[in-house]
Amino acid sequence: MFVLIGLGVLLGCVFGSFVASGGAIGPLVGAMPFELLTILGAAIGSFVMANSMHDVKHTIGGFKKAIKGSRYRKSDYMDLLGLLYHFTRLASSKGAMALEAHIERPDESAAFQHFPKIAADHHITPMICDYLRMIGMNADDPHQIDDVMARELKKMLAEEMHPSHALQSMSDALPALGIVAAVLGVIKTMGHINEPPAVLGEMIGGALVGTFLGVLLAYGIVAPVASRIRAVVLEEAKYPELIRAVLVAHLHGNPPQVSIESGRKMVPSEHMPSFAELETSVQELKIE
Repeated sequence: MFVLIGLGVLLGCVFGSFVASGGAIGPLVGAMPFELLTILGAAIGSFVMANSMHDVKHTIGGFKKAIKGSRYRKSDYMDLLGLLYHFTRLASSKGAMALEAHIERPDESAAFQHFPKIAADHHITPMICDYLRMIGMNADDPHQIDDVMARELKKMLAEEMHPSHALQSMSDALPALGIVAAVLGVIKTMGHINEPPAVLGEMIGGALVGTFLGVLLAYGIVAPVASRIRAVVLEEAKYPELIRAVLVAHLHGNPPQVSIESGRKMVPSEHMPSFAELETSVQELKIE
């Protein structure tokens, strides 16, 4: 939402101040469609050349992420901590094999079904099941699990960062593509050098619109969107990091309450529940 608000303020101030200062909007509007076709067409063509179809689709999804923000809220972090508390308590009291029914058939697990949003997450649920399965196979060295999870999370983060990097590369190229459009406009103007000064002035002004749009698109729109996607991805990366923190703390022999407290510290500050809130939540947790 703030992305759209910021875009409105940006366009309103740029074009509003131009008109208010006495600028003629007619030549600008007249030249803009052709300049945009040149600049955006070249930018999109270069983007498609540089990326696979999977990455193109991923970047389109990144725009949705920039507008909507992180998909995880305080309640989502509390649900994940509650689920992990249940599993670590079950493993501590009945052994790792007691988790087998949950991790082999998560769609039938009462624990997962108690948290339907987690059960529907096709990244988080398999991750929880995979590492609990490894623990059940006697891979109980906390340093080993920590290392394996760290490498997987690093890979996931790199993949999720691709839309941000791709858009940042496009942003870096847009000013140069604006110059390309401007040069084409100057070439067109040179072909009409015998025209009256008023006509030449309008044509030169239209050519300069290319430079203007290239810079505006780069630093006013594409770069901020890329930065926003990066911020959202980094925030969402804390969610699986929480799983790592809890499981590693559990493997170090800590009781469930201490393990989930290690996870709570990974929650972004704006969503982090207090110690008392989390304690009350897990005490009231009833999973049949």
